[in-house]
Amino acid sequence: MDTHPYSSLADGPVVVGTDGSAGAAPAVLWAAEEAAARSQPLHVVHGTDIDVWGASLDPDAVQPILDSALSLVDEAAKQATDRVPDLAVTTAVSRDSATMSLLQAAGEDGTIVVGSRGLGGFSALLLGSVGLKVAARAQGPVVVMRGPEQPAKGVVLVGVQDEEDLPAVRFAATTAGRRKASLRLLSVWTLVQYLESTAPMVQAVREVAEAAATASRRMVGPVRKEFPDLVVNDEVVQVPSPAGALVEASAHADLLVVGTRKHTYAPGTSLGRVTHAVLHHAHCPVAVFPR
Repeated sequence: MDTHPYSSLADGPVVVGTDGSAGAAPAVLWAAEEAAARSQPLHVVHGTDIDVWGASLDPDAVQPILDSALSLVDEAAKQATDRVPDLAVTTAVSRDSATMSLLQAAGEDGTIVVGSRGLGGFSALLLGSVGLKVAARAQGPVVVMRGPEQPAKGVVLVGVQDEEDLPAVRFAATTAGRRKASLRLLSVWTLVQYLESTAPMVQAVREVAEAAATASRRMVGPVRKEFPDLVVNDEVVQVPSPAGALVEASAHADLLVVGTRKHTYAPGTSLGRVTHAVLHHAHCPVAVFPR
């Protein structure tokens, strides 16, 4: 049985990591608005990693680091309440690593929000470091901020591959509904999908195109029924690069949602090429949703 239905993930607590850097500020503001939209408190976390690199430090040397970290989370909490005045905000400073601090705070149904650049306690809150590690290991959605804060475009974009992406689509639909935005499903397929087929080229292309269109229709139908007031647009296109198509489309969206498989043979180690690409290059925040 699915222990993490999309509804709990779409409505769960919101956890944001901060290190006081310019890259962390957009994450705090986005997380504050998302927490308010969910009627949830915001939990601000800072991981010092002291238990790793500072294990041999004298306690008198550790305390100033913890005091500085407390100032960082307090400042982030102020940023959040300045944006959303009535928001309930809690803060925590951990001696653990940034990755583990966020994962533990979020639990099974929390959404984690991180910046795309960082420093200090979230040493290298960079894609390829904390952002990617958290996205690979989290049991719930992880939102990585991409690009500067921009005026709302009124669109939540979700990349779909097959019907296993339906929970991600429903998560995106819930988010779009809260933001009074439309939902755009983008299903992309490439020539690579039929290169090994024994069918004639033209027939294989038609089969793959129809399979992609059928999968998209099977997802759109239930979503339109479940969210009758939501404007839903779906598009099935052949492209040379799925990642490139999603990155290009992200320039016209407020949020890009992508589903990602967690490898059972090596959990927490890989996200797949498309997910990596959009996390590095998308023009808007990216929500990685566990498949």
